Amino acid sequence: MINKQAWLDKIKQEKHLSMPVLTFPAVQMLGISVNELVNSAHLQAESMSLIAKKYPISAALSMMDLSVEAEEFGSPVRYFDMDIPTVTDSIIKSSKDAFSLQVPSLGNKRTLLYVEGVKEAKTLIKDIPVLAGVIGPFSLSGRLMDMTEVMVNCYMDPEMVHETLKKASEFITKYILAFKEAGADGVIMAEPAAGLLSPKICEEFSSKYIKEIVNQVSDDSFIFVYHNCGNVVPLADTILSIHADIYHFGDAIDIEDILKVFPKDKLVMGNISPSHVFRKLKPKKVAEETEKLLSRCDKYDNFLISSGCDIPPLTPLENIDAYFQAINKHYNIN
Repeated sequence: MINKQAWLDKIKQEKHLSMPVLTFPAVQMLGISVNELVNSAHLQAESMSLIAKKYPISAALSMMDLSVEAEEFGSPVRYFDMDIPTVTDSIIKSSKDAFSLQVPSLGNKRTLLYVEGVKEAKTLIKDIPVLAGVIGPFSLSGRLMDMTEVMVNCYMDPEMVHETLKKASEFITKYILAFKEAGADGVIMAEPAAGLLSPKICEEFSSKYIKEIVNQVSDDSFIFVYHNCGNVVPLADTILSIHADIYHFGDAIDIEDILKVFPKDKLVMGNISPSHVFRKLKPKKVAEETEKLLSRCDKYDNFLISSGCDIPPLTPLENIDAYFQAINKHYNIN
């Protein structure tokens, strides 16, 4: 059990300790496939432990696999050798489907496997927090209903969407509490689909539900991180009302636009592009992009550099090394 406030204060002071969403590239170090990783609690724990030993990170993160919860509800999922699983079809095609949808118990598919992975990771990682990964309620509803449909139904059939959100939120809360019981020090909730919404719609169909989840799971020893890689600048007020401990944003925005309007006591993390910078550039350019962002945003006391989202499995490891080396150089860490 950690003292959350003490840890938050520590990472504000030790800004070189980054918290990128970095787990899947461990498959290269372990010589395994992504398919093996997402189906093995032990390999997940090994991956988190390996990353924690290799890199100067402030917390070890579980996988950001946004297919897990939908699969538990019955959504079909496609697996890949070296890519992250993806939901292939909706299971809610009508209002009747939404109202007859059952909230599943944990463990029908891979949820308890992920819980076990975090539990084992806690036995291997002693010096930094271990954070579980979950999807947000609106993003889960979009996978259950189809993203285009859920967007349209926010206006055409809001009752149907709210019914789905209630069940999604109930399940996510149960999932987070299972992680908490397994020893997780916190959770990072990915709610990217909310980045497509207007502030009013985001409040009604996303933030309101997340607030309820935060109220049920948070305490002085449990960290809540909100991740959104969409256009969050217009949504600043509604997502702040969630009262997350940390806000983690993607490269769809200029992160300085958020830093200018966020309260100074709210930690903001981001937003080196995982797909363009980490995955595609040469190490020298990765280092340059990292330094460029630090030079521009380090003047904000509440800014901590990170990846903008999940770093892809086949990202060159030398690019990840270059990112950490650039941070150390900026902060004069030997």
